[in-house]
Amino acid sequence: MKVFKNISELEASVGEELGVTEWQKITQKQINEFAEVTGDLQWIHTKPMKAKLLSPFKTTIAHGFLVLSLAPRMLEDIYAVKSVKMGINYGLNHVRFTAPVPVNSEVRGKVILKSFEKMDNQRGKGARLIVSLTFELKNSEKPACVAELVFLIYE
Repeated sequence: MKVFKNISELEASVGEELGVTEWQKITQKQINEFAEVTGDLQWIHTKPMKAKLLSPFKTTIAHGFLVLSLAPRMLEDIYAVKSVKMGINYGLNHVRFTAPVPVNSEVRGKVILKSFEKMDNQRGKGARLIVSLTFELKNSEKPACVAELVFLIYE
């Protein structure tokens, strides 16, 4: 994990890779629980036997949004800013699900700090960050997902 003392130190890393997470396996249990929470019970995700027979992937696949929902944990595993008291998810500029994630596949996150803009508002002094997060898929040339996330951080 890369640890920065303050946001000014983080600012010096614009354009750089902040790190890569460990591989994380996506299980059928995770897929089923995500399906229940979101109401997306499509058989391609939740019915292994049907998927084996009818799916072009011959197995169940993870929801794209399940993969994307791993972002907060991955970011926490990659970097921290000691002086930050609060972080807020501000949104997404870009997301593409570029490859299916078959059950029991492994993904990891690679983070690049794309931009950093200092700000001072009613919440305090901080910065708006844009990070590029690539969800790499083990044994695949294509990533599972590419996303550009926007965060607000406050000291």
